[in-house]
Amino acid sequence: MNKNELIRDVANNAGITIKEATIAFDAVIKSISDGMKNGEKIQISGFGTFEVKDKPAREGLNPKTGEKIHIEASKLPAFKFGKAFKDELNA
Repeated sequence: MNKNELIRDVANNAGITIKEATIAFDAVIKSISDGMKNGEKIQISGFGTFEVKDKPAREGLNPKTGEKIHIEASKLPAFKFGKAFKDELNA
C-alpha cells in the first residue's frame, strides 16, 4: 500500500473526502516529524513509539582502500511497534 492508497483507505474508513484525509494525513506526518526534530518521543497507544536515537561517532573503514575513517555522530529516527499491535498481527 502506498501513500495515496493509504489516504483513500483512511477517507473511506472515516467517511471523509480524500482531500480532507490528505490534509489530516499530512498534518499527522508533520507533527511527528516536528516532534522528533525537537527530540520528543511520540507514543501512539496500541500502535507504537517514534523516537530519535543518538548514534555515537566511530571509526570505520573505507571499502575501496581499507583505510580507517572517522564517522561523525548522528541522530537516527526509530520506530518500535507496541505490544498490542504486535499481538493483533499475530492473532
